[in-house]
Amino acid sequence: MITTADYQAAEQLLRRPARPGELVTGDKVRPQWIDGGTRFWYAVPTGGGKRFVLADPAAGTREPAFDHDRLAAALTSVTGQQVDPEALPFMAIDPAGNTVEFDAFGEYWRCRLDDYSVERAEFTPPGNPLEVASPDQKFAVSRRGHDLWAHSRSDGREWALTTDGEPAYEYGPGPGSTSNATLLRKIGLPHLPPAVAWSPDSKKVLAHRIDEREVRQTHLVEARPADGGAPRLHTQRYAYPGDEHLPLAELVVLDVAHGEVVRAQAEPLITTKVSPIMLRWAWWAEDSSAVYYLGQPRDLRTLTLHRLDPATGEVTAVLSETGDTRVEPNQWLFEPPIVRVLDGEVLWYSQRDGWGHLYRYDLHTGELLGQVTSGQWAVRQILHVDEAERVVYFTASGLVDADPYSRTVCRVGLDGSGFAKVTDDELDHVVIMPGHHEYFLDSASTVDTAPVTVVRDWSGRVLVELERADIGKLTATGWTPPERFRVKAADGVTDIYGVLYRPRGFDPEQRYPVVDTLYPGPQVERVSPGFDPGGLGLDAEPLAALGFAVIAVDGRGTPGRSKAFHDASYGNLADAGSLADHVAALRQLAETRPWLDLDRLAAFGHSGGGFATARAMLDFPEVYRAGVALSGSHDAPFFNPGFIETYDGADNRDAWARTSNVDIADRLTGKLLLVHGELDDQVHPHQTLRLADRLVAANKEFELLIVPGAEHTFIDCLAYVRTRCWDFLVRELMGTRPPAYRPAPIPIGPELLAEMFA
Repeated sequence: MITTADYQAAEQLLRRPARPGELVTGDKVRPQWIDGGTRFWYAVPTGGGKRFVLADPAAGTREPAFDHDRLAAALTSVTGQQVDPEALPFMAIDPAGNTVEFDAFGEYWRCRLDDYSVERAEFTPPGNPLEVASPDQKFAVSRRGHDLWAHSRSDGREWALTTDGEPAYEYGPGPGSTSNATLLRKIGLPHLPPAVAWSPDSKKVLAHRIDEREVRQTHLVEARPADGGAPRLHTQRYAYPGDEHLPLAELVVLDVAHGEVVRAQAEPLITTKVSPIMLRWAWWAEDSSAVYYLGQPRDLRTLTLHRLDPATGEVTAVLSETGDTRVEPNQWLFEPPIVRVLDGEVLWYSQRDGWGHLYRYDLHTGELLGQVTSGQWAVRQILHVDEAERVVYFTASGLVDADPYSRTVCRVGLDGSGFAKVTDDELDHVVIMPGHHEYFLDSASTVDTAPVTVVRDWSGRVLVELERADIGKLTATGWTPPERFRVKAADGVTDIYGVLYRPRGFDPEQRYPVVDTLYPGPQVERVSPGFDPGGLGLDAEPLAALGFAVIAVDGRGTPGRSKAFHDASYGNLADAGSLADHVAALRQLAETRPWLDLDRLAAFGHSGGGFATARAMLDFPEVYRAGVALSGSHDAPFFNPGFIETYDGADNRDAWARTSNVDIADRLTGKLLLVHGELDDQVHPHQTLRLADRLVAANKEFELLIVPGAEHTFIDCLAYVRTRCWDFLVRELMGTRPPAYRPAPIPIGPELLAEMFA
């Protein structure tokens, strides 16, 4: 019998940005650098507020940034408003010398830490969140209309950097298909900050002019706008696979002081996903003498590093690589390219030997100088290059026997000699780079070991421990750690990995319904090798709290391992991250865990996972009895080419057709719930409605929930949507009536926004 208490426990575990009563604290450290990157402060949520910590790696110290009790008492005295030291009324501080400044109660304050006297201070605006400040903080660039403007922070002077912008041919934005217009309207922002990169000397700005004049226009209808008026039409530039016209980014360099515009003398960059500047596919040389950028043709089988002269606009090709499938600078689509330009050399990531490794090229001739790393493992991120010592530091996966996804910090000479592990253990290491090259922040964990965050030097020595995550409130809910497992793929040979969550109150003598939480990639793996207190984003732990056994698997075709493992998805998006591997994993797990009731099995997924959920039910109707598909990209020929063409091929219409769920809708036999946001501008609601249309035509029974006003992630109605999904699974897999429970909505406030954009 499912009760309201079960739903309340599940809702507690529904991880959302900045929700009250955080169950895990100290699991994330976001350093705010001061004193030229030699020290930093950070805030740790306490469940009711934040505590502020100041760290000095060189001194090996970590201490409260101030006495929270004394500051709260002093602020109470001067303002007349009661201040709780455990819930201070500010989110950020500005420590300087023996003072700390902050913004509270609509005013700016300075607290002297020698006597804890608090006084009003001259307010130094932190800057408009829609501006991008120069490295020296003297200037900022923002969007105005279709152009870019600069302003001086010292005297407020403003001037136009460009003047010829026009609709759909403007400076600053990325492509319309990923502009998140619906989400921005909800949080009250007109647009994102401009996609620009300042030169290190603060004199010039790298930007681009996005050309979408010929890109297809698509439309969303808002049935009931917030003002209660008539339905409103929202138009968006959104190309489809195979379209002749795609968004194009024309690189420009803007001289802030002199107003000169230098245009790259090269073909514009195809920009179907995100701005190349925001993706860090375009960046400045450290001495501001050049811009480097990566470019690809539409088939993505060639990757070229270019050099742009910011004074003349001349573009030269530095080096290039071509392959039989897509050539990637990183297997993870939205992570920075693993490329580093050095003094006269280039460190270049390539999978040419079957694994992701570093190669060294001559910057001036493009000649290959040698392979830097090698072996059956993959480089994940370049951390630091010590050119004087001729050593590169990086993270790699595949060096931990128990888990090939776990990341290890390593070092090797630029000539390929002297390879060593800086962190030599079984943990997954997430590195947060500092503003100083003498150390790095390292957060180490596993799926069942909570993170410990420390500062290390490059020898691996711990300089200071910062945080040990506190999971006491999480375990008090009845949560138990998931189990990392390894099974064989459907080919019977390849090892694949996943996690298994036991239901709350687990009894091995009982049998439990099972939910397979899907996300097929191929741009990101489903399961992180580290600690995930949110339970794979949103769904695993809440479902386990309701009494379901929950699994997640990374099948063939997902990133994180060899080139061949990832390329299993090339031209095969229809396999949805190898659903056959999921079925094989489920059956192997059930052989040794008879409490897994595969006769009561459901699929559950969002976005690409929504597509995979419907696909699982259509391709394996004898396996998956039910499914919940949220925001699914069900019809590939009418989805974003930046995804479909990247992974199914740029001119492979047969593959696009195979990837569509619409044409095989008549296979449905199980119970399916389709959910989509009315104003989802990432995966348009027509993706679900096209599938629903074919299900109706095939006389199939299914449920459909279109959420008015909702965007892709249901940010302001997440708990409502998820509880509706839970209701469906409780009815279909447990055969019982769910309780009449609906959680209160969480307003979109400043803390949620800060978490979103952190």
